[in-house]
Amino acid sequence: MIRAIRAFFAVVAVAVLASCGGGDSLQPSKTYQGPPITQIVVKKADRKMYLVSGKEVVKSYKVDLGNQPFGHKQFEGDGRTPEGLYFIDRFNPRSRYHLSVGISYPSAQDVANAAARGQRPGGDIFIHGLGPEGRALNRPDWTAGCIAVTDQEIEEIFTMLRPGVPIFIYP
Repeated sequence: MIRAIRAFFAVVAVAVLASCGGGDSLQPSKTYQGPPITQIVVKKADRKMYLVSGKEVVKSYKVDLGNQPFGHKQFEGDGRTPEGLYFIDRFNPRSRYHLSVGISYPSAQDVANAAARGQRPGGDIFIHGLGPEGRALNRPDWTAGCIAVTDQEIEEIFTMLRPGVPIFIYP
């Protein structure tokens, strides 16, 4: 019983401390009626993100990245956006960045690489909107490692994605 209570409080604590949480956004009212999104491709050098169904690009977006956009995320606080294969793993309708869609970073390899450097890998990597902070900064590559789009675009993306969709992030 004590284990169950501790597990419950741990889950609640993680939810409260999520870096993209804490806003007052609501569930988007839009619905998506198009083909299912089967993968996301991000090309960091081009600052572009593509939502793909099968072999067809359904939608593309200009994106902002971490404040140190070149190279793979190595550890918490390095300002880099990860590179590699990850998966959509959660949705936050109450994000401080309007809405956010979670990316499964860090992988076991990311954890091991950071530990080898005596660092923590970080986490809470999301595709998210601007929210008040992004609008106030009004500059490219302003996130701590996330992928940012406009608030209107994240409303659309939020409805198009499902858990488990792979996201390929290329340099």
